[in-house]
Amino acid sequence: MRRIDVADLERRIVAGDRVALAQAITLVESKAERHRILADELIDRITPRSKSSVRVGISGVPGAGKSTFIDALGLNLVRQGHRLAVLSVDPSSPVSGGSILGDKTRMDRLSRETDVFIRPSPSGGLLGGVARKTREAIALCEAAGYDTILVETVGVGQSETLVRSMVDCFVVLTIAGAGDELQGMKKGILELAHLVVVNKADGDNQVRAESTALEFERALRYFDVKGDDWKPRVKTCSAITGMGVPEVWLAVEEYIRRAESGGDLDRVRRQQNVSWMNDLLVRLLVDLCDSNKELRAMRVALEGEVAEGGVSARRAAQHIVDQVISGLRREHFEEGHNRDALFGKKRGVGAADLP
Repeated sequence: MRRIDVADLERRIVAGDRVALAQAITLVESKAERHRILADELIDRITPRSKSSVRVGISGVPGAGKSTFIDALGLNLVRQGHRLAVLSVDPSSPVSGGSILGDKTRMDRLSRETDVFIRPSPSGGLLGGVARKTREAIALCEAAGYDTILVETVGVGQSETLVRSMVDCFVVLTIAGAGDELQGMKKGILELAHLVVVNKADGDNQVRAESTALEFERALRYFDVKGDDWKPRVKTCSAITGMGVPEVWLAVEEYIRRAESGGDLDRVRRQQNVSWMNDLLVRLLVDLCDSNKELRAMRVALEGEVAEGGVSARRAAQHIVDQVISGLRREHFEEGHNRDALFGKKRGVGAADLP
């Protein structure tokens, strides 16, 4: 990546330059230290510019046709005048670390639309069905003026609930005829779903799709989406023929309207910001352990001890944390900082106190 002018990149993003937006996401996904510093500056600059958008997470069982569904749904949204960003998370290659599937190639019609930005990103092995920098990508897309953002996850699994902490509405896609649908779909995912969509409801499969939808409706009566009074809806559609796709979006809009009127959407957004901070905190601590030579050597040594059973995983992790805290204390107090200067004088440390 050539030398980057952060101010110029910000200006181009806000102006709606898709090339600049793609460059910015590449920047925030980079693991190089020099890029991380620039990415942090860029995110700080664009966050106040990030406008409110509708954020929808889309997950689903393997073979449910998520990309085809998003292609059909996206075209419907563009026709309504929306500017759409699709953040598609692919499984990572264990060899190169890059995306394996490249979902952009499977959204052929949508990728030709000028008001659509599609970005496939490798999951990087991260649990939760999302990429390491999905939250940053959302903020960048909002700053670029996209009013609707779809986050496609790698598939349904017990660990794929992280996306729920960064979207407003969570849609689970399934199909009929995939075995025992209710057993195949993880209970934890269903508990988080605002909307379940049975795709491929066309031809000879339409009756089975409608029967599957009835099964899900009965099952979802026992689940509550915590924090609001919304009862999850079940819809059928065919991404191939387009049947039922507009109705799916109408259900999403109904949920958003209810969440806005009841104050739940504002609450969810605040929770998303806090969740982002806590996620970054964990990531920064791990990065610290990787970047510091002494901590990295200690971690490698402890990994050997843990592998051989000589030290418990909990004790090893606690030892590393203790060393991090000890190092921070030495750094501050050796420079003449007292406890009041480090922790704040008789008050909590607020935004004004941060460097």
